[in-house]
Amino acid sequence: MSPTTHSPAPDHRSPAITAPTPPTALTLEERMAFVSAAMTVRLDEAKVAYEVNTAHIDTEPFDLDDVVTRPLDPVPALLPDPYQTPIAAILQRAHQRLRTGGWCSGALVDEDGARCMLGAIRIEARGNKGVEADAAAVLLDSIRRQFGDIESVPAFNDSHGCGCIPMRMLDQATGFAANRGF
Repeated sequence: MSPTTHSPAPDHRSPAITAPTPPTALTLEERMAFVSAAMTVRLDEAKVAYEVNTAHIDTEPFDLDDVVTRPLDPVPALLPDPYQTPIAAILQRAHQRLRTGGWCSGALVDEDGARCMLGAIRIEARGNKGVEADAAAVLLDSIRRQFGDIESVPAFNDSHGCGCIPMRMLDQATGFAANRGF
């Protein structure tokens, strides 16, 4: 027998398999982009479906100038005075004026026409200084009942960054005046 040379046995081991890296969490911006893309696709599909479903309907084009006959009123009409007493009516109208015309701080009336609490009372009193003073006194009393020792209505008004609380206090003072017969 002849001596045989052995070649090394073939390596039957499979190459090393590496585990896939786990997915990373998406950022908020990435998730928002995916949602936006999905919504765009859905809206496009809905648009096509609408056009297909309404293609058989005959319509005549029209001009909007024929439809709109007067300018729209940007400010809602003032509510009628539900209060029979003069001070409650003044306070209610002042509250409504701030709702429709805007609230301001630091001035009776700002450059845009918005008013502070006292400015709204003053314009609604229509020059009657006695009614104006009585309305301001009722308002100040109502403010002091809830917030303690406040120097004046303008000081209370100017201590707020938005008109939410001053307008709420005007509304509460209206109810207080109506209940007391002012």
